[in-house]
Amino acid sequence: MAEARRSRGRAAGSSGERSPAKLRSKARAILVLSGPNLQLLGRREPSIYGRDTLAVIHARLQAIALERGARVDCRQSNHEGELCDWLGACPSEGFNGVLINAGAYTHTSLALYDAIRAIKLPAVEVHLSNPEAREAYRHESKLAAACLGKVAGFGSNSYALALRALLDHLDAKR
Repeated sequence: MAEARRSRGRAAGSSGERSPAKLRSKARAILVLSGPNLQLLGRREPSIYGRDTLAVIHARLQAIALERGARVDCRQSNHEGELCDWLGACPSEGFNGVLINAGAYTHTSLALYDAIRAIKLPAVEVHLSNPEAREAYRHESKLAAACLGKVAGFGSNSYALALRALLDHLDAKR
Protein backbone atom coordinates (compact mmCIF):
# COMPACT_ATOMS: atom_id res chain seq x y z
CA MET A 1 0.00 0.00 0.00
CA ALA A 2 1.23 3.47 -0.82
CA GLU A 3 2.73 5.44 1.99
CA ALA A 4 1.93 9.11 2.04
CA ARG A 5 3.46 11.85 4.06
CA ARG A 6 0.79 13.73 5.85
CA SER A 7 0.90 16.48 8.39
CA ARG A 8 -2.47 17.55 9.62
CA GLY A 9 -2.94 20.88 11.26
CA ARG A 10 -5.85 22.83 12.44
CA ALA A 11 -5.31 26.41 13.37
CA ALA A 12 -7.68 29.10 14.45
CA GLY A 13 -6.44 32.64 14.89
CA SER A 14 -7.27 34.92 17.73
CA SER A 15 -8.41 38.38 17.01
CA GLY A 16 -9.92 40.71 19.50
CA GLU A 17 -13.24 39.73 20.97
CA ARG A 18 -14.15 36.79 18.76
CA SER A 19 -14.51 33.55 20.69
CA PRO A 20 -12.50 30.48 19.68
CA ALA A 21 -15.76 28.60 18.98
CA LYS A 22 -16.90 31.30 16.53
CA LEU A 23 -13.51 31.31 14.85
CA ARG A 24 -13.54 27.55 14.41
CA SER A 25 -17.03 27.61 12.96
CA LYS A 26 -16.00 30.27 10.44
CA ALA A 27 -12.47 28.97 9.82
CA ARG A 28 -11.60 28.29 6.24
CA ALA A 29 -10.08 24.87 5.67
CA ILE A 30 -7.48 24.44 2.96
CA LEU A 31 -6.14 21.14 1.65
CA VAL A 32 -2.50 21.42 0.58
CA LEU A 33 -1.39 18.66 -1.78
CA SER A 34 2.16 18.00 -2.92
CA GLY A 35 2.88 15.40 -5.55
CA PRO A 36 5.69 13.10 -6.59
CA ASN A 37 9.22 13.56 -5.28
CA LEU A 38 8.35 16.59 -3.18
CA GLN A 39 9.22 14.57 -0.06
CA LEU A 40 12.80 14.99 -1.32
CA LEU A 41 12.79 18.78 -1.03
CA GLY A 42 15.85 20.16 0.67
CA ARG A 43 18.16 17.63 -0.93
CA ARG A 44 16.77 17.21 -4.44
CA GLU A 45 18.37 19.67 -6.89
CA PRO A 46 18.60 22.54 -4.39
CA SER A 47 19.73 24.88 -7.17
CA ILE A 48 16.23 24.50 -8.69
CA TYR A 49 13.98 23.69 -5.72
CA GLY A 50 15.83 25.33 -2.82
CA ARG A 51 16.97 23.95 0.52
CA ASP A 52 13.71 24.08 2.47
CA THR A 53 12.15 20.72 3.24
CA LEU A 54 8.46 20.03 2.76
CA ALA A 55 8.13 19.94 6.58
CA VAL A 56 9.50 23.50 6.76
CA ILE A 57 7.06 24.64 4.08
CA HIS A 58 4.16 22.97 5.90
CA ALA A 59 5.16 24.64 9.19
CA ARG A 60 5.11 28.05 7.44
CA LEU A 61 1.67 27.33 6.07
CA GLN A 62 0.46 26.36 9.55
CA ALA A 63 1.72 29.70 10.89
CA ILE A 64 -0.01 31.66 8.12
CA ALA A 65 -3.23 29.74 8.69
CA LEU A 66 -3.05 30.46 12.41
CA GLU A 67 -2.60 34.20 11.70
CA ARG A 68 -5.55 34.18 9.33
CA GLY A 69 -7.97 32.13 11.41
CA ALA A 70 -7.83 29.23 8.98
CA ARG A 71 -6.61 25.68 9.06
CA VAL A 72 -4.52 23.71 6.63
CA ASP A 73 -4.16 20.00 6.11
CA CYS A 74 -0.91 19.24 4.29
CA ARG A 75 -0.44 15.95 2.45
CA GLN A 76 2.12 14.51 0.05
CA SER A 77 1.95 11.46 -2.19
CA ASN A 78 3.92 10.04 -5.08
CA HIS A 79 0.74 8.37 -6.33
CA GLU A 80 -1.65 10.06 -8.73
CA GLY A 81 -4.64 8.02 -7.60
CA GLU A 82 -4.13 8.97 -3.96
CA LEU A 83 -4.01 12.66 -4.90
CA CYS A 84 -7.27 12.15 -6.83
CA ASP A 85 -8.84 10.38 -3.85
CA TRP A 86 -7.92 13.24 -1.52
CA LEU A 87 -9.33 15.78 -3.97
CA GLY A 88 -12.55 13.81 -4.35
CA ALA A 89 -13.05 13.73 -0.57
CA CYS A 90 -12.53 17.51 -0.18
CA PRO A 91 -16.19 18.56 -0.08
CA SER A 92 -17.19 15.87 2.42
CA GLU A 93 -14.18 16.69 4.61
CA GLY A 94 -15.25 20.35 4.78
CA PHE A 95 -12.47 21.94 2.78
CA ASN A 96 -13.06 25.36 1.23
CA GLY A 97 -10.14 25.35 -1.19
CA VAL A 98 -7.03 23.55 -2.41
CA LEU A 99 -3.39 24.36 -3.00
CA ILE A 100 -1.79 21.81 -5.30
CA ASN A 101 1.78 21.29 -6.40
CA ALA A 102 1.30 18.23 -8.56
CA GLY A 103 4.99 18.09 -9.50
CA ALA A 104 5.49 16.27 -12.79
CA TYR A 105 1.80 15.28 -12.85
CA THR A 106 1.11 18.93 -13.68
CA HIS A 107 2.17 18.24 -17.25
CA THR A 108 0.50 14.88 -17.73
CA SER A 109 -2.51 14.29 -15.51
CA LEU A 110 -5.96 14.66 -16.96
CA ALA A 111 -7.14 12.67 -13.95
CA LEU A 112 -6.05 15.45 -11.56
CA TYR A 113 -7.57 18.06 -13.88
CA ASP A 114 -10.88 16.17 -13.80
CA ALA A 115 -10.73 15.75 -10.00
CA ILE A 116 -10.14 19.48 -9.46
CA ARG A 117 -13.02 20.37 -11.79
CA ALA A 118 -15.32 17.84 -10.13
CA ILE A 119 -14.97 19.21 -6.59
CA LYS A 120 -15.98 22.74 -7.61
CA LEU A 121 -13.71 24.37 -5.02
CA PRO A 122 -11.19 27.12 -5.76
CA ALA A 123 -7.77 25.60 -6.36
CA VAL A 124 -4.40 27.28 -6.80
CA GLU A 125 -1.59 25.58 -8.69
CA VAL A 126 1.78 25.97 -6.96
CA HIS A 127 5.34 25.47 -8.20
CA LEU A 128 8.67 26.20 -6.56
CA SER A 129 10.37 26.89 -9.88
CA ASN A 130 8.89 28.62 -12.91
CA PRO A 131 7.91 25.78 -15.28
CA GLU A 132 7.68 28.13 -18.26
CA ALA A 133 11.34 29.09 -17.77
CA ARG A 134 12.47 25.46 -17.80
CA GLU A 135 12.41 22.59 -20.28
CA ALA A 136 9.79 22.81 -23.04
CA TYR A 137 7.92 19.72 -21.79
CA ARG A 138 7.23 21.60 -18.53
CA HIS A 139 5.58 24.57 -20.26
CA GLU A 140 2.12 23.02 -20.48
CA SER A 141 0.01 22.56 -17.37
CA LYS A 142 -2.90 20.16 -17.64
CA LEU A 143 -4.23 21.57 -14.35
CA ALA A 144 -4.17 25.31 -15.07
CA ALA A 145 -7.58 25.47 -16.72
CA ALA A 146 -9.18 23.89 -13.64
CA CYS A 147 -7.49 26.29 -11.21
CA LEU A 148 -8.33 29.75 -9.99
CA GLY A 149 -4.71 30.80 -10.40
CA LYS A 150 -1.07 29.77 -10.27
CA VAL A 151 1.91 30.86 -8.17
CA ALA A 152 5.30 29.77 -9.48
CA GLY A 153 8.94 30.67 -9.39
CA PHE A 154 9.28 31.99 -5.84
CA GLY A 155 10.83 28.89 -4.30
CA SER A 156 9.25 27.68 -1.09
CA ASN A 157 7.58 31.07 -0.74
CA SER A 158 5.29 30.07 -3.65
CA TYR A 159 3.23 28.00 -1.21
CA ALA A 160 2.89 30.92 1.24
CA LEU A 161 1.93 33.35 -1.50
CA ALA A 162 -0.61 30.89 -2.87
CA LEU A 163 -2.17 30.31 0.56
CA ARG A 164 -2.51 34.04 1.22
CA ALA A 165 -4.06 34.59 -2.21
CA LEU A 166 -6.53 31.74 -1.76
CA LEU A 167 -7.53 32.98 1.70
CA ASP A 168 -7.97 36.50 0.29
CA HIS A 169 -10.19 35.06 -2.44
CA LEU A 170 -12.28 33.16 0.09
CA ASP A 171 -12.53 36.21 2.37
CA ALA A 172 -13.80 38.32 -0.53
CA LYS A 173 -16.62 35.80 -1.09
CA ARG A 174 -17.78 35.81 2.57
